[in-house]
Amino acid sequence: MLSPTKSSSAFVLPNSAASSCALGGFSLIEAMIVVAIVAIMATLALPGYLDKIIRDQVVEALPLGDVAKAPIAKAWAASQPLPDDNAAAQLPAPDKIVNYVVSSVSVHAGAIDITFGNKANGNLNGKILTLRPAVIDDAPVVPVTWVCGYAAPPPKMTVKGDNGTNVPSRYLPLKCRTG
Repeated sequence: MLSPTKSSSAFVLPNSAASSCALGGFSLIEAMIVVAIVAIMATLALPGYLDKIIRDQVVEALPLGDVAKAPIAKAWAASQPLPDDNAAAQLPAPDKIVNYVVSSVSVHAGAIDITFGNKANGNLNGKILTLRPAVIDDAPVVPVTWVCGYAAPPPKMTVKGDNGTNVPSRYLPLKCRTG
């Protein structure tokens, strides 16, 4: 029961009632359960985060292929055969077109092979992502469309060059996957 104090109109608990109230808090077992739940959640999230890091490296490598796209498209528009190699495309040697995740960019029969290396994740090191030109055979005026990795070509277009992609699909951006 609450009783008023002499000095104020505030109510306080009598001594016997105050001594029976326990201080609130977490027991050791409750704290350990919370830590275990957080650890389980982190274990589930970590693989997805690591895959995202690898996908980001693949996405960052794609613009390096743009260096070779223009000369290949120009050759197609001029009704010339697609370049067989970097020299025919008037590009530097494959090992000279690099960045921190790409060790080389090479042209093979019009297809662009981006080889991962340097500081790329170990799951990407030595893997290749291919960008292939898709064209309409009897209409060189139609711009070249680029097919990335395992992606299907646009309808009514023919893909030139071989697909040398060996990067696992889960690491590729959606535009480079099948389906």
